[in-house]
Amino acid sequence: MSIGIVGAGQLGRMMALAGYPLGLDFLFLDKDAKTPGGQLAPLLAGELTDRKLLGELSERCDVVTFDWENVPVEALEGLPGRARISPPTRALAAAQDRLSEKRTFELLGIPTTHYAAVDSRASLDAAVRLVGLPGVLKTRRMGYDGKGQFVLRKPADLDAAWDALGNAPLLYENLVPFDAEVSIIAVRSLSGDVAFYPLNLNVHREGILRMTRAPYGHVALARQAQRAAKKLLEHFKYVGALTIEFFVKRGRLVANEMAPRVHNSGHWTIEGAVTSQFENHVRAIAGMPLGSTAARGHSAMINLIGELPDRDPLLAVAGLHWHDYGKSPRPGRKLGHVTICETTAQKRDRHGFKVLARIDRATWLALR
Repeated sequence: MSIGIVGAGQLGRMMALAGYPLGLDFLFLDKDAKTPGGQLAPLLAGELTDRKLLGELSERCDVVTFDWENVPVEALEGLPGRARISPPTRALAAAQDRLSEKRTFELLGIPTTHYAAVDSRASLDAAVRLVGLPGVLKTRRMGYDGKGQFVLRKPADLDAAWDALGNAPLLYENLVPFDAEVSIIAVRSLSGDVAFYPLNLNVHREGILRMTRAPYGHVALARQAQRAAKKLLEHFKYVGALTIEFFVKRGRLVANEMAPRVHNSGHWTIEGAVTSQFENHVRAIAGMPLGSTAARGHSAMINLIGELPDRDPLLAVAGLHWHDYGKSPRPGRKLGHVTICETTAQKRDRHGFKVLARIDRATWLALR
């Protein structure tokens, strides 16, 4: 079986690494052949929206999936060939537009932020009156890792926010005073079987995920997250891995956003779970049975951002696993990650924070 992947970044690379032992073949589509995925598998070079190349991918593969979920749904409709598209385009469309995403959460009874659509300077004033301050103005499309966002704390911030983002459709929502940030990764097979990974406890700085610890052993929150994920999986008749990110506020979950794909907060599953999120995603879309999502002890994942640290001293740390994505350095860019696996949560936290202090001192200081 051949799997086509739109986008050849690190997520696609790790899907291929998980799928090759299962006897699967891979073909990427990306505008740059010098990508993490392109280092492993054949690649069609061109824009991700190129209908001709998307058609070739569909004709040469049995199923098409995504490293990058922001391919316009219109470009995926009516493609030639036999390939199934997984996850379904309805899920892609909802996740691509923050307004559609919020409305989907509301439709399914999943608690989310208070929000309002913004399409003019006057509607921004109205949204702030409705939702209140402080809040966050976001582009409805294409925002990730903190991009396309502006925090409003006082009325005087409105003009600057509009000047920065007002050339695109927007959404305004309340700024949640959260106690923690968590995420859940769920997977649904072609036959409808569903599995959930343990809850992830996440730390962001400057809008970028810095550290994930799992399992986050809060039983009540895990149940809330699983209920929300199951609603989305069933609503979309989903096939593959799906992630929801939540704020934790006073013991309740508030859905922030969903990602119709494997997710950065699940990288720990490569070494820290019986079956990684990447393997279970390709199993699901290929029509195979799902593997166990149980954790193998306690894991911490730390992103390597901007530039790679000295590798060898970190490899000397017992229980540490190093992942280099083969990308060139750039401020704010995810270049790799490390995962620390331990037998107890206490050992994981002790060793994980020691490694964090060496890799990302600013985040370590912020957590003290």
